[in-house]
Amino acid sequence: MLVTMSDKELNRVNVIQTVCEKRLRRCDAAAQLALTERQVQRLVNRYRESGVAGLVHGHWGKPGNHCLPESFKLQVLSLVHDNYRDFGPTLAAEKLREKNNVIVSVETLRKWMIADGLWVPYIRRKPRIYQPRSCRDCFGELIQIDGSPHDWFEGRAPKCCLLVFVDDATGQLMHLRFGETELAFDYMLATRKYIEKHGKPLMFYSDKPGIFRVNHPNGAVTGTTQFGRVLHDIGVDLICANSPQAKGRVERANQTLQDRLIKEMRLEGISSI
Repeated sequence: MLVTMSDKELNRVNVIQTVCEKRLRRCDAAAQLALTERQVQRLVNRYRESGVAGLVHGHWGKPGNHCLPESFKLQVLSLVHDNYRDFGPTLAAEKLREKNNVIVSVETLRKWMIADGLWVPYIRRKPRIYQPRSCRDCFGELIQIDGSPHDWFEGRAPKCCLLVFVDDATGQLMHLRFGETELAFDYMLATRKYIEKHGKPLMFYSDKPGIFRVNHPNGAVTGTTQFGRVLHDIGVDLICANSPQAKGRVERANQTLQDRLIKEMRLEGISSI
């Protein structure tokens, strides 16, 4: 009979065989195996009765006591196939619980989806090193703002732009607004709504499109944009980042929203701004 053993069990067999051949004392075997002498004697008895198979763990090769039924696994994967095929494991587990009353851990679902070809783990690339920028200490002091043009409605409506406001100190999403494009007028409306709800920040932190600063081909920066003048009039400073990584909080928020918000709107049947 073919017996499969782990390295630990193989070492145990060698020690018990040596004890049975009277080339090793039970007390020394107990010290090697980190067992008591009584446990070693029980192993010796099992070895003499059943041979090597008597020392193999009884659950080896059998499903674990906490293993979920195969029928449940197939049910979950069927729901994912039909409704959440392009969802990641975390979001899929949330929606299974909310909409289907099916509770399964994220890690279990991740393993099932990988095995079924529904999910490919992210490839970890060596990150490019940037000069770190310390986050502000106070909530509401500095707000990162950015526009995210995307096919937010997956073809159910024209492509549009989502304006995103994120607090620099906490990373909390503060305000979202859809607009047809990334225009100064939409930023003004979004800024007014933000201030009405949260109050006036000390400064906004953005990238360098023409909405926020005057860009000349020769690299010279002169003059103030309309949006910049509005902020100046209400006493809010505007800082322009030199790279997307410098405003990492809002960039990461854009990635999350392009994944999760799109699927949330699909499930809720939302097809317009």
